[in-house]
Amino acid sequence: MHIWVDADACRGAIREILFRAAARTRHPLTLVANQILRTPASALVRMIQVAPGFDEADKYIADNVRAADLVITADIPLAADVVAKGAQALSPRGECYGKENIRELLDMRNFKDALRSSGVDTGGPPPFSAADCRRFANRLDHILSTDSRPPHRLQPRLIPPREG
Repeated sequence: MHIWVDADACRGAIREILFRAAARTRHPLTLVANQILRTPASALVRMIQVAPGFDEADKYIADNVRAADLVITADIPLAADVVAKGAQALSPRGECYGKENIRELLDMRNFKDALRSSGVDTGGPPPFSAADCRRFANRLDHILSTDSRPPHRLQPRLIPPREG
């Protein structure tokens, strides 16, 4: 299982949990963002900087995720793409996205987006809390502990050069 992180809006506390989990379980972890983010010195952790622009990180992840991978994202359309490919998706608040709930979540997201574009204030998510962080860590541990594949063997992987 490869762990992909939609890292543009991923909180530092969540990234730290992911870094520790990757080291502990030997699962490779790739952060994808428009800007360079600090990562620990580890052969298991990579940082991919994508071009600036709307949803560039999402597109990169959607193009590279494989079935049985795990994607950390708060972006519902990306989660829908990931689930359609047979991969798992988990929000930074610990909400699992799957075939059983992604359609409903996507419909609700689109409904709220339509309301906002017509001028209705739909509010936003509640403030991120320590309970959200704990829920994320617990769900991540559960997902990684149920991965039945052998631990990752380090192999070099070429990262295409950034254009521009």
